[in-house]
Amino acid sequence: MSARGPLVRNNLNQSKVHPIDRKLAFKLGLTALLFAAILALALNRDFYTESMTSAFLSLALASAVIVLGMIRRSWFDLLWVLTGSLFLAVLDYRGMDFQPVFMAGFSFAGLAGLAVLGTHTIFAEGHERKLLLYGFLPAVLFVGSEYMASTLLDITEALHPKTFDLFLYSFDCSLRVQFSFLMGQVFWTWLWVRFVCLVIYIALPLPLALVYAAQLRRKRENALAVMLAFLLTGPVGVLFYNMLPACGPVHVFGAAFPFHPPSIADAMRMNVAPLLLKGARNAIPSLHMAWVLLVWWNSRGLARWIRAIALVFVVLTVMATLGTGEHYFIDLVVAFPFSLMVQALCSYSLPFRSGARRTAFLFGTFVTLIWLALLSFTTRFFWTSPVVPWAMIIATIAPSILFWNRLMSAGTEEEPVRARAASASATT
Repeated sequence: MSARGPLVRNNLNQSKVHPIDRKLAFKLGLTALLFAAILALALNRDFYTESMTSAFLSLALASAVIVLGMIRRSWFDLLWVLTGSLFLAVLDYRGMDFQPVFMAGFSFAGLAGLAVLGTHTIFAEGHERKLLLYGFLPAVLFVGSEYMASTLLDITEALHPKTFDLFLYSFDCSLRVQFSFLMGQVFWTWLWVRFVCLVIYIALPLPLALVYAAQLRRKRENALAVMLAFLLTGPVGVLFYNMLPACGPVHVFGAAFPFHPPSIADAMRMNVAPLLLKGARNAIPSLHMAWVLLVWWNSRGLARWIRAIALVFVVLTVMATLGTGEHYFIDLVVAFPFSLMVQALCSYSLPFRSGARRTAFLFGTFVTLIWLALLSFTTRFFWTSPVVPWAMIIATIAPSILFWNRLMSAGTEEEPVRARAASASATT
């Protein structure tokens, strides 16, 4: 009996250790897979030249650092990100002999940020793991969404060789003000304005990550609806691109943009017909405008400095979308009901039968579709009087803002109701 006692105790001790060892091994294995995936991307020449050096995708990757910083708020994490960025840069430029490009630095930081954020997610426990997981997965999904954007736009161009640019341009001229040409002239007269606006235009992924991460730290349920809206805006917007494909005035007028616009009288007599045109069909609705509107509205309740950043992005994005010649003024107008529709669709915490969510969704959907139909078939109607198009713009933007406010207020009103219901169920 005495000889078997220590043996039994040793077996019991070993059985207690094994589950811990397996759990640790599993986490180490996941970490190794994460690092292997990041290295595979960083060392892939095609991914480097087509994606890591791209202005939009590199900043989409860099947005992971913002998510990490907002959630963890650790200087050590940023030090690890810097170290990882330098390590990846050395591998690519010394080991793989890739051509150095400035924007690739943001990609290195983003990949390192994903590595640090993913590692923390794997080794965290309980509530912290859930919080980090809600930061890590959307960061990966947003990069994937940005990566797929060009493919979806290429498909849209192949499906629609003709565009409706003249229809949109005719509407803009019916306002008796050609905003795209005027802002384009500002851009080429004051190059510093052009530079600042283009930086903001390209840096769109950063405020998306900032607002999402801030909401995630504030209240996880709100944050998931925000990220869902950010992610769905792209693919849903592409569906609308296929309904009324258009490219923007710079693609139509070429070198005549922005200093030689047709006169309003010539635009009134213009033969409005579809054009054979090359370029991305991403004019209406302006998804850049839709995204910054979502950023602004979902920054509600956050710190003032975040609200200020959101507002700056709204103002300068309006200028950039017009000044680059990639959009007509009507594209920005239609972005209001479109973004309202997306927000209402993604506000899953509110029952759809609730007046605020249902009204916002129906208004946003039908007004967006009505605009696409009117612009496709009744362009002469807008020339009846300048009052007609301006009144329609006001009748679009003002109710959109009103329903936005009601939708966001309904979300905050539901929170104490859900809290009381949860408390009541817990006591029973």
